[in-house]
Parts: sequence; structure tokens; C-alpha cells
Amino acid sequence: MILLKLYWEFFKTGLFAVGGGMATLPFLQAIGESTGWYTYSDLMNMLAVSESTPGPIGINMATYVGYRVANVPGAVIATLGEVTPSIIVILIVAAVLHSFRNNQYVDHAFYGLRPASTGLIGAACVAVILEVLTSVQLVAPEGGILKGVALGPGGLLNLPGLLLAGVLLVLTNWVKPVKGLHPIVFIGLSAVVGVLFGFANP
Repeated sequence: MILLKLYWEFFKTGLFAVGGGMATLPFLQAIGESTGWYTYSDLMNMLAVSESTPGPIGINMATYVGYRVANVPGAVIATLGEVTPSIIVILIVAAVLHSFRNNQYVDHAFYGLRPASTGLIGAACVAVILEVLTSVQLVAPEGGILKGVALGPGGLLNLPGLLLAGVLLVLTNWVKPVKGLHPIVFIGLSAVVGVLFGFANP
């Protein structure tokens, strides 16, 4: 049953997360809240790992969550659930696109999807910023739809996170000797700094 639930949850995520991997974050947060498989902090750690590894972030997140929940079978099933809608939709689109390429309704539908995907990605970005750079937490009331905010321990701002983000911003944009380095260098350095200084939440 857990494998069927994994497949169904990630099938829904793959079907409705328009706009790429980052647009899956609100769906993944909802999955964590409804199933208890992982916390929001766990989700942020998964995001960091998925961003640091090769492959599309949405697929990486599905594989990671599936593995956490049901080991290797869970990873395979969650990944299949994530990609199945895309495969079905792209096959249908490829079959009918030529006929509907100049259809004004299809054009308007795609135009309407753009702000939807932008909103999903924007919501994911706001959630990541709040989680990593502040102590503000998004809290969903039991049985409610709209989320509220709550202040976590340690004050409003996460000073170590802000400091690290600021240093990386400067190094990657304005320090000529290092700004041309590959992003993986900065990801690796950030991981080392996190281990040495204990930036991660206990």
C-alpha cells in the first residue's frame, strides 16, 4: 500500500506541477504535511541534495523521498510516478501539436499556464528563503487551507545563513578570481562550511 500511495502522490505532483522542478516544492510540502513522511526541514535538506546532484530536480526529489519512505523500491516507484504524467502528456502533445499549433484556444491556454507556473516557482522560492535565511515558519492550521506564519526560536533572522548567502553572492558576482568557477565548487564549499560550523539545524 505504501508503494501505491507513493506512486499516486508523485503521479499527482508530476501531473500538476507546471513550470519545472522548483514548482513541485509546494506539492512536496503538502505531501509531507498530509503523510508525515518528512518534515519541512527534511524537505529543505532534500532540496539542497537534489540541487547538488545531476538530473532534473523534480526527479531527484521524487527519488530521494521514495528512498526515505520505502528504500530502493520506493525510490523507483516514486520516480515512475513523477515521470508517468509527463510521458503521457508529451506523447499526446507530439501527436496533436501540428493540428493545433495555430489554434487560438491552445495558445491562450499556454499563455494562462505561464503565470501559474511563475506563481508556483515564486511560492517555492519564498518558502526556501523563509526556511533558510529566517526563523519564520509557515504553519498550516489543522483542517485549514491558508497558512499562517510563526516565529521559530533564535530570533527573526538566521544570521549564519544570511552571512553564508551574502558571502556566496559576493564571491559569485564581484570577486573576479573566483566568480568564474563552476557552481559545484561553491556548493562543495558551502557543505564544508556547514559541517565545520554547524549551520545546519540540530
